[in-house]
Amino acid sequence: MPWISAAFHTDAARAEAFCDALLEAGALSAFMEDADAGTPEEKPQFGEPGKENAPVFWKHVHVIALFAEDAPVDRLIKAAAKRLSLPDTPAFTRDEVEEDDWVARTQAQFAPIRISGRLWIVPSWHECPDENAINLCLDPGMAFGTGSHPTTRLCLEWLERANPAGKTVLDYGCGSGILAIAAARLGAARVTGVDIDPHALDAAAKNANKNAVTLELRDLSVPLSGDYDWVLANILDNPLRMLATLLCAHVRLGGSLALSGILTEQATAIIDIYAPWIPLAVTGTREGWALLSGTKPSC
Repeated sequence: MPWISAAFHTDAARAEAFCDALLEAGALSAFMEDADAGTPEEKPQFGEPGKENAPVFWKHVHVIALFAEDAPVDRLIKAAAKRLSLPDTPAFTRDEVEEDDWVARTQAQFAPIRISGRLWIVPSWHECPDENAINLCLDPGMAFGTGSHPTTRLCLEWLERANPAGKTVLDYGCGSGILAIAAARLGAARVTGVDIDPHALDAAAKNANKNAVTLELRDLSVPLSGDYDWVLANILDNPLRMLATLLCAHVRLGGSLALSGILTEQATAIIDIYAPWIPLAVTGTREGWALLSGTKPSC
């Protein structure tokens, strides 16, 4: 049986309430997306550690709702808008979603990814292409980081080149845990992953267990202390600007910092912001994204 998908744009203030209202009106599911995703205007969900700030929300929101084939979609969306006391029903696009084996179709989109000669990312439903390689078992999920995005690949490539064996590593904004797990599999002595999203931490814990590694996973609502041999942050330009002092403080003297999630045209500005603490340089680029890394001076 096919379903009907309806999608429309709304503002941040109403998005979550609109999803709730759609579900109450009869939608089978409703969720939100950043309407600016993939553009320089993309805005991550982010909060500073140890502070009770209200979460930052996307400026423009795309709401998508799924309805039964015979559902009166127009009337249900109108009812949801009425629950929110909106004067007009939002304009929406309507598409038919065919019934399918969604599990099989989703899995077919994710094949093993070769990062290097000895490092692969392999979904759990695939055989390992090279049994002698370091195979990171990672399935797509809610948390960012399946290894397919250029910024994640840049970080993985940097990790292998730099060799974390025996090092203490902090993965700031760990998402699915892929970088933290890779560091552990590459021989890091101790790896800490931190994130503000509980879904990400849950995914990272499950992925760590799947890969038989031990990670220290912490919620960023709890202040972080201590320094590390290596600090990695694969997030986005704006958070990296805000976090310069904090991230540099967690790098020990003589330790290394690696930053990704930066468009190549943003690299110079980030380098200038971090210059008072750690001199950074572009040490990798891929598909318009840059990775910056550098060593904290010993004195």
